[in-house]
Amino acid sequence: MTQRLDYTAIAPAGMKALGTVYGYIAQSGLPGLLVNLVYLRTSQINGCAYCIDMHSRDLIKEGLAVEKLVLVQAWREAGSLFDTRERAALAWTETVTRVADTTVPDADFQAASAVFSVKELVDLTIAIGMMNAYNRMSIGFRVPPKAALSEQQHQVAATKNA
Repeated sequence: MTQRLDYTAIAPAGMKALGTVYGYIAQSGLPGLLVNLVYLRTSQINGCAYCIDMHSRDLIKEGLAVEKLVLVQAWREAGSLFDTRERAALAWTETVTRVADTTVPDADFQAASAVFSVKELVDLTIAIGMMNAYNRMSIGFRVPPKAALSEQQHQVAATKNA
């Protein structure tokens, strides 16, 4: 995949503004691991390879077991591997990310509200919205994931050494 353009260089003020939202979420009081699970699930739903790669790496750095990481997209079938708050956050992530299809039903709101305070729920929703925006930037402008860059760089080096 070839990147279409470097949006961070073209619109640095816009990306800085989006980064400010990212910073807000980091200091919001939501657990970092929970936020990264939400970022990963949002990115999986949207098919954003760059963000899936990045947030998977972040979760591993935070100590998430690989067995749990690989089951994020099938969290409903993972039994008690995901705790109550994680399951609620992942369900909320799915309904909010797929808003055009779900219209976020009252039952979904009530389920999330039963687990999160109103402030946590608002912050979680800001995080989901922000990650959807980042996904659209990365997908729209074809930002390759770090893993793909590493492979491309490896191939370039191999070609030069041949």
